[in-house]
Amino acid sequence: MPQSRQQTSAPRRVGVREFRGNLMSFLKQVEDGQRFVLTSHHKVVAEIGPPSKDIVARNPGALRRKIKIAEDFDSLPADVLASMEDEV
Repeated sequence: MPQSRQQTSAPRRVGVREFRGNLMSFLKQVEDGQRFVLTSHHKVVAEIGPPSKDIVARNPGALRRKIKIAEDFDSLPADVLASMEDEV
């Protein structure tokens, strides 16, 4: 990602067809800080822009071996099991 992002005051309006036809060019502009409002038949359908700063990158496996499952996790108490079997 570029070091500096330019901030624009108002997002640029772009038709969905134009956006789809020039996707890589528009994504490069988004990477540079530009925001777009996508329209279809003059109706706003989406807004695209750089991610907000409060989005945290996922770290798969970060809790591995830190979460323990109880030994009786898969077993039901007898009264719950009985009430389920009686409602057939």
